[in-house]
Amino acid sequence: MSLPTVAIGALGGTIASTSSATDGSEIVPTLSAERLAAAVPGLGELASVRAETLAQLPSPSLDEPTIVRTLAWAQAAVDAGAQGVVITQGTDTLEESSYLLDLFWDRPEPLVVTGAMRSPQAAGADGPANLLTAVRCVLEPDSRGRGVLVAFDDELHQARWVAKTDSMSTSAFRSAGFGPIGRCVEGEVVYGVPADRVPALSLSAGQEAGDPRVPLVATYLGDDGYVLEAIRAEDVDGVVIAGFGAGHVSARMAEAVGRLAGQVPVVFASRTGSGPTGRAMYGYPGSEIDLLARGAVGAGWLLPVKARLLLWAMALRGPVTRADVVREFEVRGRP
Repeated sequence: MSLPTVAIGALGGTIASTSSATDGSEIVPTLSAERLAAAVPGLGELASVRAETLAQLPSPSLDEPTIVRTLAWAQAAVDAGAQGVVITQGTDTLEESSYLLDLFWDRPEPLVVTGAMRSPQAAGADGPANLLTAVRCVLEPDSRGRGVLVAFDDELHQARWVAKTDSMSTSAFRSAGFGPIGRCVEGEVVYGVPADRVPALSLSAGQEAGDPRVPLVATYLGDDGYVLEAIRAEDVDGVVIAGFGAGHVSARMAEAVGRLAGQVPVVFASRTGSGPTGRAMYGYPGSEIDLLARGAVGAGWLLPVKARLLLWAMALRGPVTRADVVREFEVRGRP
């Protein structure tokens, strides 16, 4: 009996990094997708692997155009008969790239993103186990129709909610507020919730070549709006603010928000790492009620980096109105 085909695309990161130093330091991405797959015990017994090296980059050097090209590669892989796709990459930007893929992933076949916190040469390297879990996730029939998932440390997360919450731990990824949606136990992928996802955004031919500019500005104690004031509306396609608490900013910064929101989309999110932006609790200058009145839009439950990607993805498809932003964040910013 023939084995199902799983496509594996490698972008680099710690999972593909090696060192020429005797102490294993100064690692850089060097391993190909084929070598990553070959290092996973038992993988060949589960699936026929079609591996391709898409890039060999450290995670911080990935960008949106690279991820959009990865999306096209993944779509072509399933159109050619793959049961699903696994993308390996560095963990620093994994929560962002997986969500960007999810925004446009319009196939029922699973697309699973994974990586590693320890290099292949390190004792207790976690890359092979994470890659094996990702492939098992692809092969599980119940994974269909769930959009893009993240497989890490035997847990499965929705790309929309997952975040890297530790700089060093092998269990670095968490979904604050909602938790993982599944686990891999003794080789079996099990989900605790039924398949359900927000429909993907459309992306027409030619639109994927764009690269909108959507800066993310984090507020801080004593913020007088200096950074936000330096942003010229004609130079950006939108702005996202990581605010205090439920999305609050200082009174001075609120004035800058109002100036920009009259010209380009402005979204405010919570920098806390968990919980939604407010709608109707506080009424002081810089509160959620005030920012909404000035034309800004709340991100809901989306983390600031995810809110930025949603606004970026919307701008990639063409000019965006405030009504467009309100509609998409109302749908995609809630559980």
